[in-house]
Amino acid sequence: MNQVKGLFTKTFAVFIFLTLISSQGFLYAQSSNGEALFKANCASCHKPDEQYVGPALKGAREREPSKDWVYKWVHNTTTMVNTDPYAKNLKEQMGGVVMTAFPDLSNSDIDAILEYANNYKPAGAGPATGTPGAVSNVNTTPSSDNTVLYGILTLILAVVGLILLQVNSNLKKLTDEKEGVKSPEPVPFYRNKTYLLLITIILFLLAGYYLVEGAVGLGRQQGYQPNQPIFFVHKVHAGVNQISCLYCHGGAQDSKHATIPAVNVCMNCHMAVKEYTGAPITRDDGTTVDANAEIQKLYQYAGWNPATKTYDKPGKPIEWVKIHNLPDFVYFNHSQHVKVGRVACQTCHGEIQNMTQVKQFADLSMGWCVNCHRTTNVQFNDGKGNGNKFYSIYEKFHQDIKDKKYDSVTVQMIGGTECGKCHY
Repeated sequence: MNQVKGLFTKTFAVFIFLTLISSQGFLYAQSSNGEALFKANCASCHKPDEQYVGPALKGAREREPSKDWVYKWVHNTTTMVNTDPYAKNLKEQMGGVVMTAFPDLSNSDIDAILEYANNYKPAGAGPATGTPGAVSNVNTTPSSDNTVLYGILTLILAVVGLILLQVNSNLKKLTDEKEGVKSPEPVPFYRNKTYLLLITIILFLLAGYYLVEGAVGLGRQQGYQPNQPIFFVHKVHAGVNQISCLYCHGGAQDSKHATIPAVNVCMNCHMAVKEYTGAPITRDDGTTVDANAEIQKLYQYAGWNPATKTYDKPGKPIEWVKIHNLPDFVYFNHSQHVKVGRVACQTCHGEIQNMTQVKQFADLSMGWCVNCHRTTNVQFNDGKGNGNKFYSIYEKFHQDIKDKKYDSVTVQMIGGTECGKCHY
């Protein structure tokens, strides 16, 4: 009975130890990611370095009346604005606007957000919106995280913990021998029930984690890069030759679908452009592409004879492989984003003008789309100083901007995060 009790105690202690260090690393990773917390909770009303719907967050700690004031404010704004003089004054400065409470944010989360705001530096890249179809210098590099680093640290701590347990066992054995207490023969590692149970628990947790991750990612295909019937190089067309995206994908500004160009759209240029004379084209795997052979494939699909300059045989459509796919329960309209919202193609598709072989840049998850709606400003003008007729119904926001209540309005503020916008 004592042996069973001792086995259970040791196993439970090891499990609690590993759970604590893993949780600590995870929580530290979460709370230290102030940028993600800011974008998820604050970006719709605050900017780090200037007044927006609410005050700038940079320097907020220096302005607050007491060290823990911000925690009370974030967790219960209603009570604070009715009882605290500083909160009342803040409400008056913001034109009567009161912040929504965030009771689920921990103190460490709030600290991480304010630290991010204090260290914030404006990015050198231009905005993610611009003239539809134009080649943009948008910074589309995905943000990195420290998940791998924290995982390695957790693993190191786990190994250290196991070593300490083994050291403790050996010291106990030496003490028992000195006192004359007979110790049982040591059990080999592969037969030790404590270690076997611990390994089983770890494998179970890992299997559960990867099962959930795999289930969440079903249907997503970030990085998907299929081979196409013709090796079309966007880097040459959209990059070197500066062909507008909308020349080939005209549906992007007029309909739900961007559409794939018909063969005769390609032939508009390639009746005259019969050979490629630019720099050698290399695939991502390092092999060289014979661009002239790809042009000949186009002629075969079109039924075009470059020698006689006539269509002397029946043409057939090019069976392009679709790269970007959304679930059937998601509604997405290209024209709503490109023509109305004036979103640059690169925002969703990456630096397409630099891609030799196109792949899916973003994961196109709901979280990715919602975060964009939270941070993207509504384009109330057409970029030429004229009003954007598609947003004329939002008269309240037009007037609020004129009255200096807001300097900009996000898509979220006009209902861009409501479920029915994308799911109906």
